[in-house]
Amino acid sequence: MSQTNTKRILALISDDFEDLELWYPVLRLREAGHTVDLVGEHAATVYHGKYGVPATSDYSFNDITVSEYDGILVPGGWSPDKLRRFPEVIAFVRHFDQQKQPIGQICHAGWVLISAGILKGVNVTSTPGIKDDMTNAGGIWHDVPAITDGHIISSRRPPDLPEYMHHYLNVLEK
Repeated sequence: MSQTNTKRILALISDDFEDLELWYPVLRLREAGHTVDLVGEHAATVYHGKYGVPATSDYSFNDITVSEYDGILVPGGWSPDKLRRFPEVIAFVRHFDQQKQPIGQICHAGWVLISAGILKGVNVTSTPGIKDDMTNAGGIWHDVPAITDGHIISSRRPPDLPEYMHHYLNVLEK
């Protein structure tokens, strides 16, 4: 991939992320030649996944300029319940929604999009455990491995990661 096609992606991070749902997309995007920054409440902080896999944040929420990014990834696990409490995170998601830039969410990450108020009329999937939350927020829920509705890409759980990343890369590289 040439440098002119390289995109910069913001990946949200906090403790208790689902290890594969963070690392698989990050590594897949990096393999495709894109830059992925891990962004959490604090910069240079080690956060741990549900199974103990560490990830160090590159930047804090306050260190970045969201307009410098081409897309966002929200991993699942229990971290979305923490992430959605930060006004900065909600502002990031709303920015990408307004700009029609890729928003990727998997499993419980739908909670962040729900809190951002961007799911009305959007075709989505998630872990079945938050299906009611997604539909109550106005989303049109489907039990499929991954689905794209415009710039919003969603997926159910770790076994669906290959299809999820296929969808995400297609939207990102358009």
